[in-house]
Amino acid sequence: MANGFRLFGCAILLLGACGKPAPLDTLARGETGRVVRIIDGDALVLDTGLSVRLVGIEAPVPERRDREGQPFADEAKRMLEDMALGRQVRLIYPGVTRDRYDRALAYVRTDDGLGPELWLNEEMVRLGGARARVYPDTSRLGDLLVGLETQARNSGKGMWAMAAWAIRDAGEFGPEARGFHILTGRLGALEQASDEDAHCTRSLAGSAIRVNFLSDAAPACDFENSSDWHIGARVQLRGWLNEGQLEVSHVFNAERLGADQ
Repeated sequence: MANGFRLFGCAILLLGACGKPAPLDTLARGETGRVVRIIDGDALVLDTGLSVRLVGIEAPVPERRDREGQPFADEAKRMLEDMALGRQVRLIYPGVTRDRYDRALAYVRTDDGLGPELWLNEEMVRLGGARARVYPDTSRLGDLLVGLETQARNSGKGMWAMAAWAIRDAGEFGPEARGFHILTGRLGALEQASDEDAHCTRSLAGSAIRVNFLSDAAPACDFENSSDWHIGARVQLRGWLNEGQLEVSHVFNAERLGADQ
């Protein structure tokens, strides 16, 4: 009788756990298809012909005819191949569904019972195959991916074991630096907005970089009423850097650091 009671209690606990929706279950379900090609660590093609960009992540860029590849690009591609190639998947949309190239912008979950159910975007970040990159129009669950990236980086997983991917201070970037970067620095004062889309522009102490915070990152502009974003606050920022201008498009891309970080 005691064993039966314990089994019954476990069943109740399992039912309760199953009743709690997984993060992806709160989002819009999209198309299904079988993965027939992996383009790189954050893009794939389905047997329906649909190209899919895995949102919320940025994998190292492989070599192209017109540019040099980034470290760990081949490993990231193989990582996604091992998880997804040949498997049936379901697309799940956290916001807008297509980009200007008509690629699907989606979270991708395996959906065939041939192996473990995997949220591919999450796994790529968790294993150190990609960085988190949050866009305003597909930002739902972006904070979860940023948190997983921090764990992977602190554990030295994947790309984070390479010196090339160490997070650098803003003062180490020269005027020629371009591309998606994660950097640290101390926030300076407001400056005249250098981009028409910027909610505000702020300097970074000891650096020539100017940070354009867009509307979805507006809290970083209100330093007079926020202890998190005061002048001198140490921060970690992620965004597109070009000609000394860093675009921070969402508040998830701006993290307040402690004095010892």
